Amino acid sequence: MRTDDFDYNLPEDLIAQAPAEPRDSCRLLVLHRDSGVVEHRVFTDVAEYLAPGDLLVANRTRVLPARLVGKKPTGAVAETLLLRRREDVDPLGTVWECLVHPGKRLRQGAIIEYRAGGLHAAPTAPVVLTAEVLDFVEGSRGGRLVRFSPQGDRTLDEAIHAVGNVPLPPYITEYEGDPEKYQTVYAMKEEHSAAAPTAGLHFTPGLLATLRQQGVRWAEVELEVGIDTFRLVEEDDPTQHVIHTERYHVGQDVVEAVRATKAAGNRVVAVGTTSVRSLESAWDQAAGSIVARENATTNLFLMPGSTFHVVDAMITNFHVPRSTLMMLVSAFATRDQIMAAYAEAIERRYRMLSFGDAMLIL
Repeated sequence: MRTDDFDYNLPEDLIAQAPAEPRDSCRLLVLHRDSGVVEHRVFTDVAEYLAPGDLLVANRTRVLPARLVGKKPTGAVAETLLLRRREDVDPLGTVWECLVHPGKRLRQGAIIEYRAGGLHAAPTAPVVLTAEVLDFVEGSRGGRLVRFSPQGDRTLDEAIHAVGNVPLPPYITEYEGDPEKYQTVYAMKEEHSAAAPTAGLHFTPGLLATLRQQGVRWAEVELEVGIDTFRLVEEDDPTQHVIHTERYHVGQDVVEAVRATKAAGNRVVAVGTTSVRSLESAWDQAAGSIVARENATTNLFLMPGSTFHVVDAMITNFHVPRSTLMMLVSAFATRDQIMAAYAEAIERRYRMLSFGDAMLIL
């Protein structure tokens, strides 16, 4: 197995730059693993493939306004991407692990000032937030520890919201619409992620109501999606790749729902790869069952040869070539099935990646 095995030619003009409107009107490619048959539908048709008693499990995480654009005292532009709070460094929550740009010029002691309006703020606008680069993050790829200080009478969270923007993936360069379109309709209020669980973007309140009326059950996990989800595997041998670590939560209510679903002979259908990783990370081999995990961390890397203990079917998007997510879906189906399905999707001009069309793997 080589990383090249998960590469494909992605035409740039197929990378979706805006979500479908309405959300559930996007296209849906249905892949049947048992036969290899592929069907082409629209997302609202997903209801036809779900039976009463099946359990949908979605990631309820909400995306932070984590992209902060400010300036150094010299006037040079500096960008900070919030990844996660580091209470182990400061219990008050003022220190974050971040990615910074330009990295070579933002070393220990560098100061950044953020004004309301970000890069386009008037020079006379008051400084809302300041940041000091403390140190490199050991073992990360260019990460920094950064201490943030709100100015005036704002709290830190209020200051971040005053200057921050939702960080769209780097391949989405033209979207200027409602940032709420990059949140799922069922996202929790608290904001913990640097990227959205994009398979869930296709659900609408109306579709969710239809599924519930049909007898499909619903449960929610939380996995705090990190920006590393966009990084490609650089090693020729993917087994040498060190996957990112993310915090996740699988509650006892989810455990009981999964166990009841399995006992009744129904299917657990994961909404997105982050839900897959949460559920499979919660599998306890010794117990032979899924167990609750609260405030846990996972670096589970699912690739061909991996065993899926919990998930029976999966809703997902189309993923970046040479990514860990391509390897995950190739583990759930087969590499040949996935590559053939992607080739057919590209031939039929499906919209790809985060704002693109969806795939149901049965």
